[in-house]
Amino acid sequence: MAMAALRREGRRFLLSSASSTPITARSAISNEESCLFGARSISTQIVRNRMKSVRNIQKITKAMKMVAASKLRGVQTKTENSRGLWQPFVALLGDGFSVDVKKNVVITVSSDKGLCGGINSTSVKVSKALTRVYSGPEKETKYVVLGEKGKAQLVRDSKNRIELTISELQKNPLNYTQVAVLADDILKNVEFDALRIVFNKFHSVVSFPPTVSTILSPEIVEKESEAGGRLGDLDLYEIEGGETKSEVLQNLSEFQFSCVLFNAVLENGCSELGARMSAMDSSSKNAGEMLDRLTLTYNRTRQASITTELIEIISGASALEG
Repeated sequence: MAMAALRREGRRFLLSSASSTPITARSAISNEESCLFGARSISTQIVRNRMKSVRNIQKITKAMKMVAASKLRGVQTKTENSRGLWQPFVALLGDGFSVDVKKNVVITVSSDKGLCGGINSTSVKVSKALTRVYSGPEKETKYVVLGEKGKAQLVRDSKNRIELTISELQKNPLNYTQVAVLADDILKNVEFDALRIVFNKFHSVVSFPPTVSTILSPEIVEKESEAGGRLGDLDLYEIEGGETKSEVLQNLSEFQFSCVLFNAVLENGCSELGARMSAMDSSSKNAGEMLDRLTLTYNRTRQASITTELIEIISGASALEG
């Protein structure tokens, strides 16, 4: 109201002194006012557009957090149930992480999508560390990569080591049959003495440490059992059905690999959803803080423009009156 009254007062003074004021002065004042209004509308418009963009981003991040939370419930139940598949193998055969072999194949389990924190980078770092640990004379280490994100990172400096890449594994809900077919393809196309599966084990929404599971080939298992140690206890079991020890170990190794790979894919998928929930929650909070700062900037800019306009009107009215 006060601003409108001052504008009307300024126009009244302009009209009353039109006969004594040169036309060039009035045109100069009009040009000055138009420049002032133009500058104000541009500056506040930029801030308003930025605020609108931040609000839209905040809506997207909140929606992505809700979607990840809804998917996490079902995947977490399936993951917890799958842990009972590979635990008997660990009790029977051990983990085999310390067994030294010549041909190592590191299977890096990653995701196809991003926006899930650093779980893919962690898996790749652990895979590269395993490659350095098991490298040496007369030794060979290869990669099998599950997921586009792991492939994109490993292909930069380890392209020649990649034997097989598989993507879009979690495009549809997974079951054991699909992973068993995938495991069979890996066993047919890759020569190995030990398979080292690297994945993120799900503990909670904010905790998913990198984990390595080792599956030895039937030949290495038989060799280790003959040498004694923990694998030497295999000779205490009786074999029924007319199968030889080598055939039993072959079937046992294939079944162990499919069970461990199934659990690894589920664990990593569950960790991906948990990491995405955390990342989207942090993004939503950051967007809210940015929106608060932009609102403060907008209010200050608008107030400064209004103050400048009032000063110009009052100054012009005073000059015309005097």
